[in-house]
Amino acid sequence: MNAPPIVPHRGMITISIMLATIMQVVDMTIVNVALPHMQGSMSATQDQIAWVLTSYIVAAAIATPLTGVLAGRFGRRRLFILSVVGFTVASMLCGAATSLEQIVVYRVLQGLTGAALVPLSQAVLLDAYPREKHGSAMALWGMGVMVGPIIGPTLGGWLTEYYSWRWTFYINVPLGTLALLGVLAFLPETERRPGRFDYFGFALLALAIGTLQLMLDRGESADWFASREIVIEAVLSGLALYLFIVHMFTAREPFLEPRLFKDRNFVVGLTLMFTVGVMLLATLALLPPFLQNLLGFPVVTAGVVLAPRGIGTMVAMMMVGRLVGKVDTRALVLFGLVTTAYSLWEMTHFSVDVGVAEIVYTGVVQGVGLGFIFVPLTTVAFSTLDPSLRNEGTAMFSLIRNIGSSIGISLFVTLLGQRTQVSHAGLAEQLTPFRDVLRAPWLPDAWDFTTRAGAAALDAEVTRQAVMMAYLDDFRIMMLVTLLAAPLLLLMRRPSSRGNAPTSPG
Repeated sequence: MNAPPIVPHRGMITISIMLATIMQVVDMTIVNVALPHMQGSMSATQDQIAWVLTSYIVAAAIATPLTGVLAGRFGRRRLFILSVVGFTVASMLCGAATSLEQIVVYRVLQGLTGAALVPLSQAVLLDAYPREKHGSAMALWGMGVMVGPIIGPTLGGWLTEYYSWRWTFYINVPLGTLALLGVLAFLPETERRPGRFDYFGFALLALAIGTLQLMLDRGESADWFASREIVIEAVLSGLALYLFIVHMFTAREPFLEPRLFKDRNFVVGLTLMFTVGVMLLATLALLPPFLQNLLGFPVVTAGVVLAPRGIGTMVAMMMVGRLVGKVDTRALVLFGLVTTAYSLWEMTHFSVDVGVAEIVYTGVVQGVGLGFIFVPLTTVAFSTLDPSLRNEGTAMFSLIRNIGSSIGISLFVTLLGQRTQVSHAGLAEQLTPFRDVLRAPWLPDAWDFTTRAGAAALDAEVTRQAVMMAYLDDFRIMMLVTLLAAPLLLLMRRPSSRGNAPTSPG
C-alpha cells in the first residue's frame, strides 16, 4: 500500500482542531453546574430548565450521523469551518439569551453545528499522521475528548461562582476564534464526493436517535414506562431503528455505508466504546451530587476533588501513545478495563465518612484506566477500516459514545432512586423503639423516638445511609459491566504492523 502523503503544518493543524474539540466536549458538562443559576435567572421550573440540556443532546445526536455525508459532499475543511463558526456564534447567543425560549433555540443551534467537530477532528488526525503514528495522534485527540467532560464541571462551577452562568457560554468565543484562524490558515481541503442523499434513511435514523434521546432524558422525571409519552418514544425509536437497518442493507445508495459493519474490529470497537460512554459520563453524573449533597462539599471544592481524574487520564494517554504499536493494543485495552474495574471496586467501599484522599485516589486510578482504554481502542478499531470510510466511521464512534453516555446516566440515576427507596425501607424496618441498640448511651440525643423532632432526625440519618448504599450498588454494577466487556477483546484482530489493510467489502 502507498505511504500516506506528507501533510504540511501537521503541528498547527493538530493544535487548531484540538481547540475546536475541547471547546465542544467541555460544553457537554460545563453547563450542568450552571443550571440552578440559569433556572433562577429565567424564572423557570426544574422541568423547564432541563430542556437546556435536552435540546442540545437531541440536536447533537441527530446531527452527528450527518458528518460523513456532509464532509463528502462539501469537503472536510468547509464543514469544519462552518461548524466552528456556527458553534461559536450559537455560544454567544446562548450567553446573551434573556428568556428560556431563546436559550433552548440557541442550544439546538449549538448542538446542530457542534456535532461534527469531534468526528471531523478524529478523521483529520487519522489522515494527517502515518499509520505508525496513529497511536500518538489518537492520544492527543483522546486528551481533549476524555479530559474535556472531566474538567467541565470544575470550570463551570468556578465561572458560575465568581462571574456568571453566561460565561460558561462566552468562554467558547476565544477558543472558537483561535480554532477558526488555525483551520483557515493550515487545514487542507479534501476531495469532494457528491452523491445522492438518502433522505428517507436519514429521516429514519434521526427519528430513532431523537426519540431515544428524549426517552432517556425525560424518563426519570416522567416515571419511565408508566408514562404514555415514554412508551410512545420507545416504540417510535425501536420501529424507526428497525426500518433504518432494513433500508440500509437493501437500498442502492444508503445513508450509512453497510461496509462499516462488516469490519469486525470496528464493530467490536463500537461496542466497547459504548461501554466507555456508559462508564465515563455516568460516573461524572453521579459524583458531583454525591460530593455536594451527601458529603456536603461546596461546588468549587467538589470540582477540585474531581479534577485529578483528568490528570490520571492525561498521564495514561501520554504513556499509551508511546506503547501503541509496540505492545498488543488489545492487551492495553484489557489493562484499562481491569484498572477501571479496580477503581470502581474501591469505590464500593466508600462511606458517608469517606475522606478526600480516597476519592482522589480512586479518581486518578479510574482516569488512568479510561486513558488506557480510549487510545488503543480507537486505534485498533480503525486499523482495518478502509480510509474512505473514516468520515462515516468517526461519526458513528462519536454517536455510539454519546448514546452510551445518555443510557448510562439514565440507567444509573434511575437505579440510584430505586435502590435508595429499597435501602430506606430495609433500614427503617429494623428501627423500632424496642431494639436495645437504639437505647445505647453513645447514640446522639437527637435520635429520640418519643419526640417528633427526634423521629425526623433519625429518619434523615436513615435516608442518608440509604442514599450511600444506593451509590455503592451503582458502583458495583458499573464494575460488573466493565468486566463483562473484557471478553469482547477476543473478537478483535491484532492490527498489522505493515500498515492499514482495508477491509474487503465481501
